[in-house]
Amino acid sequence: MSSSEDVLKSLVSHAKEYGFVFPSSEIYDGLSATYDYGPYGVDLKNNIKAYWWKAMVQIHTNLVGLDSAIFMHPTTWKASGHVDAFNDPLIDNKDSKKRYRADVLIEEHIEKLRLKIEKELEKAAQRFGDSFDPEMYLKTNPRVLGYAEEMDQVRAGMKSALEEGNLEALRNLIVELGVVCPLSGSKNWTEVRQFNLMFATELGSVSGEASTIYLRPETAQGSYVNFLNVQKSARMKIPFGIAQIGKAFRNEIIARQFIFRMREFEQMEMQFFVRPGTEMEWFEYWKAFRIKWHAALGLGDSNYRFHDHIKLAHYANAATDIEFNFPMGFKELEGIHSRTDFDLKAHETFSGRKQQYFDPELQESYIPYVVETAIGLDRMFLAILSASFKEEQLEDGSMRTVLAIPRWLAPVKLAILPLVKKDGLPELAMRIFNDLRLDFTCQYDEKDAIGKRYRRQDAIGTPFCITIDHQSLEDGMATLRDRDSMTQERIDISELNSRLHERLDMSRLLQTLTD
Repeated sequence: MSSSEDVLKSLVSHAKEYGFVFPSSEIYDGLSATYDYGPYGVDLKNNIKAYWWKAMVQIHTNLVGLDSAIFMHPTTWKASGHVDAFNDPLIDNKDSKKRYRADVLIEEHIEKLRLKIEKELEKAAQRFGDSFDPEMYLKTNPRVLGYAEEMDQVRAGMKSALEEGNLEALRNLIVELGVVCPLSGSKNWTEVRQFNLMFATELGSVSGEASTIYLRPETAQGSYVNFLNVQKSARMKIPFGIAQIGKAFRNEIIARQFIFRMREFEQMEMQFFVRPGTEMEWFEYWKAFRIKWHAALGLGDSNYRFHDHIKLAHYANAATDIEFNFPMGFKELEGIHSRTDFDLKAHETFSGRKQQYFDPELQESYIPYVVETAIGLDRMFLAILSASFKEEQLEDGSMRTVLAIPRWLAPVKLAILPLVKKDGLPELAMRIFNDLRLDFTCQYDEKDAIGKRYRRQDAIGTPFCITIDHQSLEDGMATLRDRDSMTQERIDISELNSRLHERLDMSRLLQTLTD
């Protein structure tokens, strides 16, 4: 088993043991690629959503919210192109009987070449020391240049095949590259076939009256069909955006890698309506703002990168992904797309109702262009867990497992711990707990030795522990322990609330996005 697989396996085990994520329907042996979020998982998800919503809707005066229905009129998906074009190119390995996305197999081959370049750079840096010039090495080293050239050729081949819809060329590329099945290790591939990802069901209970309806594969269309409703009722002027958080469903054949790719998932999407001709300016604005939103959490700048799309979707004139370094490598976390006027124009055509905006400055009507930001909530959850999960050896030789979750997002912010269960300490600790729980998500814990209780809180990511001891009864001071540094300081109990607000108030995090 590779190191990345080990890390992901440990993360999955930890998430279940400590109440973050459970396999769905586990008592019935589970259901593939579906998961339930446990007590701490729910709180972490809600905190991520709160951070996104406040950063988008609260900070920006020209963004408003929407919660559209999961079921939509089936013509919606004809207009959007999902009925005809929402397909994945799939390929089967005849030996393992496993199915894969053909484009993902090729992208993983490209990623392996990139890692080879990184390895060459690491070896050269060790060999040349302080005199090493990485930029010059990338431009001159024959081996590195060879890997880079091969990456460019593979990308070009995949782009051509995808744009032309040439499934045979896609398979030939997989064969030529010698791509092997991760499970069987064989190169015994079937032909590539297209597979539509939408879940279809029936609306209506009487036989003969039912009609095909779909579980929405994205939340965006709810914003488009409500464009004029929102614009008029909220009195919005272009440019303005509609933000939405909600469930979406895709019949992923290769749903795997824990919660990274699921059939039922949650999206945080924003559709920003702009004057035609200004879309690239806003595309760059949202690229910059969204990466700033991620960086503010402190998960490590090197864990993020932009990846421009090799093949643009049928609706886009520009698209990039923010990729995150998950345990299984760099994968898409968020997409920023310039969708032109495709969606509103299509809905105008299929519905027969005008979707135009009258611009008072230009004194003319037009169909706005759209810039979209779309992030998977479940993927963001996994990104935070994987970047936060640490197994550390302490100075005394013992080990601790800690989730260094950004403190503003931590499911539990504070643990209130009386040193012993007697002598009036529980009573004082409970008074402190009752004083703080209206402002912070708190836990009260008096079971086991204090060291064990610290380890429990470390494992669920609690940033601060407040310990009450016998001296607290005399001097009115409590010990505040920091999860990450494990440092401890004595603080006056009367000052705990204000001191903790300085460290945990999300408004301070949001302030960094407006600087």
